[in-house]
Amino acid sequence: MSEQGGRSKRARLVEDLAGRIRSGRLPNGEQLPGENQLARTYAVSRGTVRSALAELARRDLITTETGVGSFVTFDGSPLDQRLGWAQAFAASGAAVGTELLGITAGGDPGPTGYEGPLVTVRRLRRAGAVPVSLETASLPATGHLARLPETGLVDGSITATLAAAGLLGIAGEQWIAVAPLDTADAVTLEREPGELFLHAVRVTRDARGGLVEHVVSLLDPQRFRFHLAFGQTR
Repeated sequence: MSEQGGRSKRARLVEDLAGRIRSGRLPNGEQLPGENQLARTYAVSRGTVRSALAELARRDLITTETGVGSFVTFDGSPLDQRLGWAQAFAASGAAVGTELLGITAGGDPGPTGYEGPLVTVRRLRRAGAVPVSLETASLPATGHLARLPETGLVDGSITATLAAAGLLGIAGEQWIAVAPLDTADAVTLEREPGELFLHAVRVTRDARGGLVEHVVSLLDPQRFRFHLAFGQTR
């Protein structure tokens, strides 16, 4: 087998197993088949299997115990506040669909201290057909942002819309708690009222400390987990 072919088989093995783990077909705590069985199933060498398992471990999808086997440790898409949960979710390889629920004048400034007019964007995200998050983003209604209810988002993206308005977030704060869904949100998310969801509030500011975005997200705790990085990493 050529080196290129070996990498290709390893990549296919990694992506197949990663897809099965992220989709829940291999749930958290499940033991993977042994190296010999994986090698037979995917028609690869045991060396390729070991390399693939090492890559899955590097992605925090599994852990391997010597003499015991490999077990799924992934329990949801990482809620990485360096990138924002939505980008992390998409980067994980999950199929994410976004529905724009509406853009309206006004909004809740929350803990921002912002006293100017706001415009609010509400979006629902689905993993396949299942709603997994409800996002309410309040933006300062300055310049052409005040006309968003009529003009809509740039390329369907809040990030692109803010960039077009010259707003660049460089710092902020985020709070995460667990809260029961009220009736209205439960209907939108196709869940039962009172079901517990992650409640995330993020405030992003520009270089002068001005408000860029205030986002309240309701996140399915079965799909998301919080990831905080600090200090130096290798």
